[in-house]
Amino acid sequence: MRFINLLIMVVGLALLAGCGDGDGPATPIKPVIVADLPAGPEFGGSIVEPLLGEPSNLIPPLATDSTSHAVAKQVYVSLLKYDKDINLVPYAAESFEVLNDGKLLKFKLREDIFWFDGHQLTAEDVEFTYKLMIDPETPTAYAENFKVVKRFGLTGRFSFEVEYERPFAKALVTWAMDILPKHALENEDLLNTKYSRDPLGAGPYKVKEWVPGSQMVLEANPDFFEGKPYIEQIVYRMIPDLSTQFLELKAGNLDSMNLTPLQYLYQTSGPGWDGSFQKFEHLSFGYTFLGFNFKHPFFKDVRVRRAIDHAIDRREIVKGVLYGLGEAANGPYKPGTWQYNDEIKPRAYELETARKLLAEAGWIDTDGDGLLDKDGVPFVFSILTNQGNTQRIKTGVIIQQRLKDIGIKVELRTVEWAAFIKEFVDKGRFDTIILGWNILQDPDIFSVWHSSQAVERGLNFTRYINPELDDLLERGRRLVIQKKRKPIYDAVQRILHEDVPYCFLYVPKSLPIVQARVQNIKAAPAGISYNFTKWWIPKSLQRQP
Repeated sequence: MRFINLLIMVVGLALLAGCGDGDGPATPIKPVIVADLPAGPEFGGSIVEPLLGEPSNLIPPLATDSTSHAVAKQVYVSLLKYDKDINLVPYAAESFEVLNDGKLLKFKLREDIFWFDGHQLTAEDVEFTYKLMIDPETPTAYAENFKVVKRFGLTGRFSFEVEYERPFAKALVTWAMDILPKHALENEDLLNTKYSRDPLGAGPYKVKEWVPGSQMVLEANPDFFEGKPYIEQIVYRMIPDLSTQFLELKAGNLDSMNLTPLQYLYQTSGPGWDGSFQKFEHLSFGYTFLGFNFKHPFFKDVRVRRAIDHAIDRREIVKGVLYGLGEAANGPYKPGTWQYNDEIKPRAYELETARKLLAEAGWIDTDGDGLLDKDGVPFVFSILTNQGNTQRIKTGVIIQQRLKDIGIKVELRTVEWAAFIKEFVDKGRFDTIILGWNILQDPDIFSVWHSSQAVERGLNFTRYINPELDDLLERGRRLVIQKKRKPIYDAVQRILHEDVPYCFLYVPKSLPIVQARVQNIKAAPAGISYNFTKWWIPKSLQRQP
C-alpha cells in the first residue's frame, strides 16, 4: 500500500511539475464581467478544443472511435437526437409515429434541409443509408440494428415507414443515425473515398481544413436548417496528452478541455481561474475496463480471470487515480439507472482468494522466484492502452503492481490513438487492454457482446463468445416494456460478473472546463454540449478565425 501511495504521489507530482503549481494561466485570461455582456447573442469568433487522437474516418458507419463520431455529429444530421433531458426528439424528422405496438414507425422529414453542395436532403438519402448499413460489403460494426427491419418503404419524397416483424426496443434509437448523401456516395468505394476526410453533410458545421496530426477546422454552415451556429469556427487541435492540453489551456491557446481530477481539484481555482473559466462536474455516461483477449491461452480459464478481478482494488483506483471523482464500476451500466443490477455485489479485493484460484488453475511458483508458471511457461502478459490518457495509464500501473503481488508479471504498453484503434483494437492484437465504452441510454449492448460481433473491426474485439448471453441479448432487444426487459438485463450483468470477460474498473466523473467568455452553456442531464450551436461569444471577446 505504501508503494501505491508513493507511486500516486510521484505521478501526481510529475503532472504538477508539467502543468505548473496550481497558479493561474501563464497568459492571464480576464474574468468576464456579466454587466459588460451584450443584451443578446452575437455571431462570430472561434472556439479551440483539443482532441486526444485524430479522427479515423468521417463516414460514421465506418468509424469505431469516439473522436470520429464527436466530429461527425457536427457535420451530419440524424432523424432524431437527444435533448437536454436525454429524450429522443425530432431533428431532421419533422414528425414521427410509433404504431402497431411498436412494430411500425412512420417518419416525415423536414423539407428545408440541404447538403453542403445544395442538393436537398430527402427520404431517398435515408433509404440509401439504410441499404448501406445492411449491405454485407459495408465494413461497419453497427449493422445489426438495421438487419432486424422487416420492410423499409418510401411513402413520399420526404416520408417513409419502417416495419418490424416483432417489437424492437431500439427501433427509435436506430433511426437516430447520421444520414448519408446518396448522390455523393452511391458509386463510391467507401474504403477509398475523399468523403472520409472531406465529408458532405447537412449539419451545423462543415470541414474547412484538415492538417493531419495537427488540427482540423470546421466552419459554420450558413444554411443549417436550425439556424446558423453563433460561433463561426471550431478549431480541433490534435494534442495526444492531457498534461500538454492543460498547458495549452493555461496559455490561453485552448477554450475548453476535459480536466483530470487532479487538475479539477487543485489546479484550476484561485487568481487567473475564478471568473475566467466555468467548471462542470457530473458522473459520465461511460466506464473504463480491463478486457481479456479470449484468443490468449492464459485467459480461457475463468478462474484466472476471476483471480485477476479479485486482485484489483477498485476503491484504490477511484481514490488514487480519480481522486474520488468517480465510482467503482460493477458492470456495463451506469449506477443509479433502471437497468443497473443492484443485487450483484462487486467482487471483493482479496489477494489470498486470487492466489488460491490461480493455484487451482495450475499456476504455481515452482522455483521460488516470485513468478507463477505453468508447464514451464511464466505468467507474463501485457496491458495495452492509448497514449495521452493519464487515467488509464496510472490505472495500468496500479494493476501492474497488484498483479505482481500475486506472482504475475505485467508489461504496460501505450500506443498512439489512431494506431491503437486501427492496428491493435480492430485486429485483436493485444493480451489485455484498458479502454472505455460510452454507456448508452438503452441497455441493449448487442453490438459489443454478441458473438456475431467477434470479428475483425467488430466491437466485440475481445472475442468473447457465450451462447447464453447471445440468447439474452437477442431476447432483450425484442422487448419494449421496461418491466419485462429488466430481468433480461439483470441476467446479462450476472453472466458478465461471473464469467469476467472484462474487469469493470470505474465510472469517472466528466469534468469539462470552458472559458467564461463562451455564453449560454447550460448544464443538464445530457451534459453541456447538447445546445452547442446556441453557444455564443461577445464580439469584444471573440478569438478571430
